[in-house]
Amino acid sequence: MPETPPPSPAQRILPSVILETERLRLRAFVEEDVDDVFLIYTDPALQRWVPLPEPGVPYTRENAERWCGEVAPALRANGDGQHWAAVEKDTGRLAGSIGLLRTDWPAMRTELGYSVSPWGRGRGFATEATVAVSRWAINQGFQRIELKAATGNAGSRRVAEKAGFVLEGIERNAMPLHEGRTDLAAYSLVPSDLAR
Repeated sequence: MPETPPPSPAQRILPSVILETERLRLRAFVEEDVDDVFLIYTDPALQRWVPLPEPGVPYTRENAERWCGEVAPALRANGDGQHWAAVEKDTGRLAGSIGLLRTDWPAMRTELGYSVSPWGRGRGFATEATVAVSRWAINQGFQRIELKAATGNAGSRRVAEKAGFVLEGIERNAMPLHEGRTDLAAYSLVPSDLAR
């Protein structure tokens, strides 16, 4: 398949789309998501690996409000990527978040990140959403999707592997956490991986 040329600077914003999987609807964050976003990001198991809003600073309801109303929409509008609320179709409840970020348009490279609610863990939602978003990004012309997970975060690493990402190596001492720093396992997915 011939490589798609990178978009011009005026085109460096991902389209606002809703993606659907067997069990999830990936859509924009809305005000009604604030309570669930707050519950997800204050969960101690998630905070162990995702130090939001920054290491040593507790996540507040104001952070959740800003994320849903300002930050997530602005990340798409400024060309950084796209972030979706992953909503369980059967219940309508927010099961997690998934997004593309740190998009390098000239290189057609982006990074994928996700988080799952305490009530959604162990059900395959992260893998399902990761497959949908990464394949959608490849279909948009991206040549490389990166995914990074703390080396000790076995669940997140399993998601990467089940979604077909290839482990490239370890970035040593790469990310600050609330308590210390961690190495990151660096994975990638490129268009030729999908042919396998």
